[in-house]
Amino acid sequence: MSDANCTIDTCEQLCEHPQVICVAKKEAIPDIEAQQVAESFKLLGDTTRVKMLHALSKRELCVCDLAAVVEMGQSAVSHQLRLLRSARLVKYRKEGKMAWYSLDDGHIGLLLSQCIEHIQHR
Repeated sequence: MSDANCTIDTCEQLCEHPQVICVAKKEAIPDIEAQQVAESFKLLGDTTRVKMLHALSKRELCVCDLAAVVEMGQSAVSHQLRLLRSARLVKYRKEGKMAWYSLDDGHIGLLLSQCIEHIQHR
């Protein structure tokens, strides 16, 4: 491979731009928020949880139905739902003896749909 075909992805000389750095630092996400975003993405890094969130983005489901959709036992699904609930990605409501789950808010569905659209866009 010749040097002309190599892509260099770093600056070839040190040339910081103080004004740009100052603005970028003021706009930077606070550490605590960066940690929370990272934790959310860690939870989204599991195929089963992505499938669960996708199903819940379409409709509210009880634990029994969600277990059937993702083809897992109810106890395993309940464990995953507890993790998602603790990160405020899903919420639930009780109706008698039934626990109905849905996405915590529209941002979760939007994030999921944009990610799916991104990977399908080629």
